[in-house]
Amino acid sequence: MQQLKSEPTPEEIRDQKPYEAWGLSQREYDYISQKLIGRLPNYTETGLFAVMWSEHCSYKNSKPILRKFWNDGSRVIQGPGEGAGVLDIGDGQAVVFKAESHNHPSFVEPFEGAATGVGGIIRDIFSMGAKPIASLDSLRFGELDNPKNRYLLTEIVAGIAAYGNCIGIPTVGGEISFDSVYDGNPLVNVMCVGLMDQADLKRGRASGTGNSIIYVGAKTGRDGIHGATFASNEFSEEKEANRSAVQVGDPFMEKLLTDACLEIIHDHADILMGIQDMGAAGLVSSSAEMASKAKSGVTMDLDLVPQREPGMSAYEIMLSESQERMLLCVKKGQEQTVLDIFARYDLDAVVVGSVTDDRQYRLYQHGQLVTDVPVTSLVDDVVEQEQPSAKPARLAHVKSVETTPIKDPAATLKKLLGQPTIASKQSVFKQYDSQVQANTAVTPGSDAAVVRVRHTKKALAMTTDCNARYIYLDPFVGGQIAVSEAARNIVASGGIPIGITDCLNFGSPNDPESYWELDQSVQGIALACERFDTPVISGNVSMYNETDGHSIYPTPMIGMVGLIEDTAYITTQSFKSAGDAVYLIGNTADDFAGSELQKLQGQSTPIGKLNFDLNTETANQQLVQRAIRQHLLQSAHDLSEGGLGVALAEALFEANLGFEGQTSLTNAKLFSETQSRFIVSIRPEDKVEFEALAAGQAVLLGETTAQDQIRLQTADGELNTTVSALKATFGGALECLMK
Repeated sequence: MQQLKSEPTPEEIRDQKPYEAWGLSQREYDYISQKLIGRLPNYTETGLFAVMWSEHCSYKNSKPILRKFWNDGSRVIQGPGEGAGVLDIGDGQAVVFKAESHNHPSFVEPFEGAATGVGGIIRDIFSMGAKPIASLDSLRFGELDNPKNRYLLTEIVAGIAAYGNCIGIPTVGGEISFDSVYDGNPLVNVMCVGLMDQADLKRGRASGTGNSIIYVGAKTGRDGIHGATFASNEFSEEKEANRSAVQVGDPFMEKLLTDACLEIIHDHADILMGIQDMGAAGLVSSSAEMASKAKSGVTMDLDLVPQREPGMSAYEIMLSESQERMLLCVKKGQEQTVLDIFARYDLDAVVVGSVTDDRQYRLYQHGQLVTDVPVTSLVDDVVEQEQPSAKPARLAHVKSVETTPIKDPAATLKKLLGQPTIASKQSVFKQYDSQVQANTAVTPGSDAAVVRVRHTKKALAMTTDCNARYIYLDPFVGGQIAVSEAARNIVASGGIPIGITDCLNFGSPNDPESYWELDQSVQGIALACERFDTPVISGNVSMYNETDGHSIYPTPMIGMVGLIEDTAYITTQSFKSAGDAVYLIGNTADDFAGSELQKLQGQSTPIGKLNFDLNTETANQQLVQRAIRQHLLQSAHDLSEGGLGVALAEALFEANLGFEGQTSLTNAKLFSETQSRFIVSIRPEDKVEFEALAAGQAVLLGETTAQDQIRLQTADGELNTTVSALKATFGGALECLMK
């Protein structure tokens, strides 16, 4: 086994323990050397094990919990374990989607961190054989009174826009929330959705002894080395300078790479045995995982790997996370076909190795064997670690909370509409191209984005959701609510929820309370997914979201896709015309725990008890679905942050309508965040039919008007203000805070 003179010897590695800084524990190192390979690993091998055994790549801490997810469903073609999940949408077509996090890189280098997060998730989609048709994001920042958070928001949004807009994939939706717990650790979660013919499905396999391993795309540099281990460690302000772990992206090259790979998948499927993105842990991850899934071995010559920097070691080549790279397994004798296609796109494509039948992972450099370990030792033999868990002390004595009585609901509503989590995100959305590809039917700003499926009557609805304040209060119930709110958004847009992806953003798995929160959230998500027939088909885990010992709120982001069977069912949240009847679906209780009103009234850390019933949620969603299919609804909007008051105002803004009505709710209950509720509008001639269908599940609030006025009589007062004043606050708050 060759050891470069500048690198420590295996004995020096054993004694100096550099692997501990790479996240490999003494126990793991001993297990690898004594049990798995029967000798001391050299420098390159130790680095390979460190990244492949990191939480980010192996899920060694979270796997025991992730097995509790519900992955079965009536439409599943491909569940977790590949680049992305795949669901049947009929007519021989499939939707492909996945979400990924790029949290740590985006804090260190916000523009490049966010941009490369977009690039990576796009490659996951087209590696399955799908054309990427839409992307969404889910972002968390600290409060905007902090200049660093304003800088992070500006740069991260610019990075997402720059990459997505250049590559020609519309950014159609997303969500942004603000809370001081994200001050030192913003969350950047990106979701991509693709469309494909089921016959074009490809998987990441290095199969067929003697078949060739072909490296394609950008050259390998020293950027992103140990990015996976960087994402598997807690953060500190002092470590912020760790910029070498952040990659640099080139969206124009990614566009060429996308088109070249899809051409091979569509036109030369018979010679393409497997394809996988070089994402986290770069060349080692893609090659070892492809061999593992095919139960094969692989041999590669690293001198053949295209390199953009001189003198790169095997360690650096294998651990680099340079962007815009893919690995293909191609039938022996058919390599030139692939090389010619990539040459036409002016992209590197080089045969770097071949598939073997002995399940060994061998790397050569300068004619010397520098790595020789079993494939299974890198991928399958990771020591899972079910961590100790403990219910947080804060949840020992949870009580229901009451809110301060509200004398002036108009003033309260105006303040809520000005809070950055609720305020219009138009200043962000306008930086994204949401219309490229010309299939976007509902652009950012409604409950869910909608993208038409060309040459059919179908469309796809998509959304990202999670209220982390609820998860903090009760991870099990909060997990159910996260899925349910995503489903409400899909239903309100005219769709049937069909599946989810997730980004599980949590603190350190070594903290028993954080590990308990992850476990409870997953169980809550699984319960709701099974109820809605929305299996978890893909996702990722991002742990160690802590800075200097301070953890974020547990934030399991849900990305959901829904099928709209007929574009005639597409529905948006905005009221359409004066004189329409407005109904509230669902009952309202005193639900202020974790609410935006609670935060507005000075309780920055959520307190109180959550109330939620999955049966009620299901029944109210089914009512909205039936009403849409019977063409009874002019609009539908789910109630979330800020409750009825905020939802009513949001529904009025687009068409500049007013509202007049009355309710038995108190002023305070206008801002209750009771779950499972919708606000819908109905033409006057459809009221009787709708009320018969609703059978007590809905109550009439009033009707839309042509006046610039919202007047709603309550049990203890009146909401009375101009719609234009509310709209000005809602529309301008975020830009004002950014200044």
